[in-house]
This record gives sequence, C-alpha cells and structure tokens, in this order.
Amino acid sequence: MRNLTEILPSTPLPEVAEEKQLRNRTKIITAGQWWFNFALTLVGFAVAIAANIFVKQVANVEIKTYTVAGFNLTFNTLYRLVTGAVILLYMAIGIFSYFDPDRRAKFTGRAPFRFVMGLVLAAWDISGTKLLLLPQPFFPGPARILEPFLIEADFILENILYSLRLFFVGFSLSVILGIGTGILIGWFSRVYYWFYPVLKMTGVIPAVAWMPFALTLFPTPFMAAVFLIVICGWFSIASLTAQGIQSTPKSQLEVARTLGAKTLYLVCHVAIPQAMPQIFTGISNATGFAFTTLVMAEMMGQPGGLGYYINLSKVWSAYYKVFASILVMAILFSLIMKIIGLIRARVLRWQKGWVKE
Repeated sequence: MRNLTEILPSTPLPEVAEEKQLRNRTKIITAGQWWFNFALTLVGFAVAIAANIFVKQVANVEIKTYTVAGFNLTFNTLYRLVTGAVILLYMAIGIFSYFDPDRRAKFTGRAPFRFVMGLVLAAWDISGTKLLLLPQPFFPGPARILEPFLIEADFILENILYSLRLFFVGFSLSVILGIGTGILIGWFSRVYYWFYPVLKMTGVIPAVAWMPFALTLFPTPFMAAVFLIVICGWFSIASLTAQGIQSTPKSQLEVARTLGAKTLYLVCHVAIPQAMPQIFTGISNATGFAFTTLVMAEMMGQPGGLGYYINLSKVWSAYYKVFASILVMAILFSLIMKIIGLIRARVLRWQKGWVKE
C-alpha cells in the first residue's frame, strides 16, 4: 500500500502566495526604532532599582541581614540583584532579536509594556516597602516579597519540588487518559453512546467536590490529589479530542479505505493528525484547571507543596511569604505553558503561516 501521507492533505499547507503575503505583513523595524525601544525596555527597570536605592526607608522598619553563600544580603539587596538580572536578560534577548526581523518586531512591540512594568515596580516598591503607604502586613512591597528566599530557600524549594511532582504525575495521567478516551469516544459510535453522557456529567462537577470521596478511597493524600488533578484535566482533553476525531473529513477516510487502510491506520495516520489542534487546545485548557486544582488540594490536606506553604504562612500572618509563593506559582505556570506552546509549535509546525505567522 502506498504511503497515505503523500496522498492525503491531513496537514493542509498554505498556498505559496498566502505565505508571501503573510511575510509581507511583518512590520519592518528600523535600527533607530529598535535602539529606542531597547533603551525603553531597560529604563523602566533601571528606574525601579534607582527608586529602591535613593528613596529612604521609614525609620520603624527592621531590615535584617542574612548570610547566603558567604555574602551578606538584605531583601533590598536581593531585589536590586533580581531586577538587575532582569535587565541583563532583556539586554540579551534584545541583542539576539536584532538580527531576525520577526523577533525584532516582537521585541519592539512589547517594549512599552516592559517600560510600564518597571515603573509599576518602582511605585509599588516605594509605597509598599519604603514608605509603607499600603496596608501592612497585607500588601508588602516587591522587595519584601523576596525576603523568604533569604530566610528559608531550602524549605521553599522542597515545597516547589513537591508541587511539581504532584502536578506532573496527575497531569500526565490526565493527558494519557484524556486522549485515549477521547479517541475512543470520537471514533466508535457505541463508545460515544455509552460514555459521552458520563463525560458530560463528570465534567461539570468541580474537582474539589470530589475531595471527600478521594480522601476516603485513596490511602494517601498524594494519591487523592493526583485523582483530583486527573479528573479536572481529563474532561477538557477528552471532550476536545473527541470533537477533533469526529471532525475528520469523510473524504479523507474514504480515500484511505479505498487504498486499503485498516482501522488502526485510519485512526493513527488520518484522524489523530486532523485532531491535533483540538487536542492541544484541550491540553492547554486542562493545564490551568490542573494547576488550580493542585493548589486547592495542597491547601486542603497535603503535607507539602506551594498551597501548603501559603496556608502555613497565612496562619502566622506572614503575607510576604504568601506573595512569594504566588510569585513562584506564576513563574512555574508560565514556564509550563511555554513548554506546552513549544511542543505545540513543533507538532503543528504545518500551521505556521496558515493560522498565524
């Protein structure tokens, strides 16, 4: 039998004229514009560092000094170092982007946002750390939020690793089960008849509502939390996978059958490639649901994790530690979404220039 991937348009490519038209839409950034926006990016964060250095601290604030790897640091010093690292990072990204027109346009387009972000950091630091104009201890400044990394970095790292282990175990299972059941529901009419109503009913139930049953059915809190993450992620992935499988054009299936393709080949080489955009949409949606469920599960009975750290800090009214945990969550979630986006771009590289250049 001939290779059907050479015959079937299972991954439709854009026309050459459309590709050229999309390339021409890329805004041309001159060297002068790039330099202006490059400087604009750095100035905002430089203002944040200057504000932390030159604005005087109110007298009734105790600033402790911690020894880390032989260096004496305060939370203000750490804040300046972190902000300086951000400046160096954007400098490297900007210089790297200069030699590519697409990256240069993207970097330039985000420069005003980065500038404002630096000014917001400066204003927040002045009002929350230096002058204590915000209600304390509920709204600490960005410099004070970094203090927990000087006090108990090992404990924070331990909770981060616990959260990551719990998330990846639960999310991996939800992806495997979601794609598997989605393919079965989307391909086989009898499976759809019996199991799709179950999928719809379980999907509308919040994962936290399963908490009492999970704690009763599973021997450890870790396994109970894994079950909750699987439940919340499974629905989104399975439903969108099923929709993607069902949307496979019948003409492609008929051509494949004419050439002698069996069911397994039809599913793996025709239906699944067609469903890939919907599958990744389901995975992206499930990531947010799973992360939310992870934090809730950790705040309701786990012996570790970032949610556990938030609960522990809240008991002692250490809200700067709560904000530190939220900061770590934001960074972790952004990294996870970035990794998923890179995988999606790799798998769906045939869409580049067709949907979005």
